[in-house]
Amino acid sequence: MIITALVLATLAALLHMYIFFMESLWWTTPKVRATFGSSQAEAEATKEMAFNQGFYNLFLAIATFVGVIFHIAGQATIGSTLVFTGTGSMLLAALVLILSSPSKASAAIKQGVFPLLAVIALAIGVAL
Repeated sequence: MIITALVLATLAALLHMYIFFMESLWWTTPKVRATFGSSQAEAEATKEMAFNQGFYNLFLAIATFVGVIFHIAGQATIGSTLVFTGTGSMLLAALVLILSSPSKASAAIKQGVFPLLAVIALAIGVAL
């Protein structure tokens, strides 16, 4: 179950790295504006906020990747702590998005499914 959790955590981290690129580097491009449903003017007005928010996603991904590496290196306590912190934060952010903007439930589910499954699998794996 631990291996399953680490694979799911890695997928969650990769997705959040992609979100980092969208928010911090590509925010004003037509494709990303279409994804987030924003106009050119809205994207320009929120560019600094999105840049900052993208880094939150990057840091959660990094924490998760480092946790996976620690787990693989045989440091299960450190690894689990970092994976739970990274993926748990991703999951909670998805929950906040659903609760604060129900119209964005589809995006929240996409952002939260890998972290949810990783947290469940890791909790089971640690308990065994």
